[in-house]
Amino acid sequence: MESSSACPICNLIIPVFELERHANNHFSDEDYAADFEFAQQIAQIAEDSSDCGPSFWDNPQSSSSQCNAKTTSCVGRNYDENYVSLVQLQRKGTFYKVEGNLMTLLRNCLELDSKNSVSILSGHVDHFQSIESEDVGWGCGWRNIQMLSSHLLSQRHEAREALYGGSGFVPDIASLQRWLELAWEKGFDTPGSHDFDRRIYGKKNWIGTTECAALLRYFGLRAKVVDFCSKDFELASSSFKVGKGDTKVDKGPMDIFLSKGKIPSENKSFKTSSEKGHHVLTEWVWNYFSDNNVNRSGNHRVILSEKAPLYFQHDGHSRTIVGIQATRESNGQQLYNLLIFDPAIKTKSLEESLRKNIGWQKLIKRGIHTLKKPLYQLCYVDPGIACGKELENLKTIDSIRHEF
Repeated sequence: MESSSACPICNLIIPVFELERHANNHFSDEDYAADFEFAQQIAQIAEDSSDCGPSFWDNPQSSSSQCNAKTTSCVGRNYDENYVSLVQLQRKGTFYKVEGNLMTLLRNCLELDSKNSVSILSGHVDHFQSIESEDVGWGCGWRNIQMLSSHLLSQRHEAREALYGGSGFVPDIASLQRWLELAWEKGFDTPGSHDFDRRIYGKKNWIGTTECAALLRYFGLRAKVVDFCSKDFELASSSFKVGKGDTKVDKGPMDIFLSKGKIPSENKSFKTSSEKGHHVLTEWVWNYFSDNNVNRSGNHRVILSEKAPLYFQHDGHSRTIVGIQATRESNGQQLYNLLIFDPAIKTKSLEESLRKNIGWQKLIKRGIHTLKKPLYQLCYVDPGIACGKELENLKTIDSIRHEF
């Protein structure tokens, strides 16, 4: 049992090895306010639990299920000691704040773009860039989780209450790593956790859509994975399976990259697909963003979608798709440009190019000619919070496949 001590500032019970860092955080007024709010939330949970029979703190596993009626998500059953500790200790992720937000700037530029184009955008999304002293070269996956989380917290009420203990903010990478470990501990994507020996905190391992889905599913979010791969790759990877008991689960092909590090160069079947094949991906993205109630703005060249952005993975890197643009050519053909926030690009550079309406296309637009990999993987989040049997089923992660 780890020894704990009370924080001298907020009186929260903190593991000794975390006490100094936690106390130092109080020197920031914003962090102090967050910690004080957490203390009130935890106190309220303890008080409410008295209405559910036995003491919540004496037996969290038995009492949390009875308290579920008091929560809007089903995560109440996860209110064990590790969960409560993480809610208290998690830190807010820092990012470059753009006045007026980047998505509004992007919408303004798209409305001035080609007269023959129509764009569909997600709502609010904050851009989280990789930082040289922290995560350059390995942290893109975590940054995309942060971007996706920023949308969910700002646009979906049920997600705001469920995610990260109801903190209302996007945690830093270290905190996200701990949440993923807790998801693994609770049985979410057990086969995938073995690729990391079930430990990710403090490591610089690449992660992908599977880890994103596992983390979000732990909170009851309906995160799903979609594969887009060439038929040749499908044949080469169809035997890649992992077992859980007597149940075999097809893992997405990106898991080969993440566990092995790269595509086997000696296998000739891993070849670049044609542009025609990658229309499958761009058309899927267009249908995804347009398949919901939308509100037109300005001159109708931009449509605002209720859909969340997409975690977009390929060999060696991942980005966030925040929308898509369709342009009608003179021959009647419709060409697509994915609209992407890349963690490798500085937020300030994005802001400056969008404000000046100069050069932003090279930073954000990705046409089909740029899709040269034999496979891609997306993670998206459907609305609502899973409970009961559905939540249990979310522990097993598989994918829907689309072939080129």
